[in-house]
Amino acid sequence: MTTRILLDPTGERTAATRPRASRPDSLKGRTVGLLDISKARGNVFLDRIEELLRADGAEVVRYRKPTFTKPAPVDLRHEIANTCDVVIEALAD
Repeated sequence: MTTRILLDPTGERTAATRPRASRPDSLKGRTVGLLDISKARGNVFLDRIEELLRADGAEVVRYRKPTFTKPAPVDLRHEIANTCDVVIEALAD
């Protein structure tokens, strides 16, 4: 029998525990940012989410990362943080 060692690339010794972010009771009248991470067909999913959010009275602003392989640029994250009450990030293949 071969012994296998599994390496965790994150280097965490214990799992990170984070409290859930508080959620608003309603999205009506709030600004919701939709962040497309630039994977194929993510925009199709976000198009439908936008329709549903607008029907519920939310203001929707769309954003797109230049590439899915890297984190969103600092200026984009700053703009989203200063403009939106809530953000939905989507990816799809």
